[in-house]
Amino acid sequence: MHHAIDVPVESLPAIDEHAVVVRAPVEGTWDAIVATIPSSFGGALAERYARAVRCEQTRSEGDPALIGSTVPGFIVARSIRPAMLTLLGEHRFSRYALVFKVDRLDEDRSLIRAETRAEFPGWRGRAYRALVIGTRGHVVAVTRTLRAVRRRAERDSANRG
Repeated sequence: MHHAIDVPVESLPAIDEHAVVVRAPVEGTWDAIVATIPSSFGGALAERYARAVRCEQTRSEGDPALIGSTVPGFIVARSIRPAMLTLLGEHRFSRYALVFKVDRLDEDRSLIRAETRAEFPGWRGRAYRALVIGTRGHVVAVTRTLRAVRRRAERDSANRG
């Protein structure tokens, strides 16, 4: 069993926020976030990376919509259906959170925001930040995840409608 990471999300410095409009209701958008997380954050490569940087969470366990479930590098710390899903993580270079927020725009459209918060203690943390944030690799990963959620939500909404 994994232990919750005792880092209040709000205490972590804000890094960035990215958003996409989704042509699907909030419930469908939420379902798409939960369904996309294992494929976006899981797999053998993610597990190896999580072990290499010494994350406690090195594999996927449980339902990503439930607090305490894990994907490599993260534990689900907050889950408020259909509005917010917070993933927390910690390794030897950083403590971080990825917060997905779903806002209702109208009956058939939602806005997904992905907020990243993180601290990078010490010189190793600063070097890691330069590697991950400075190269924009983080932005690419987050926007790819948001686009995958949008595609899934819109496809599922079209199939229901």
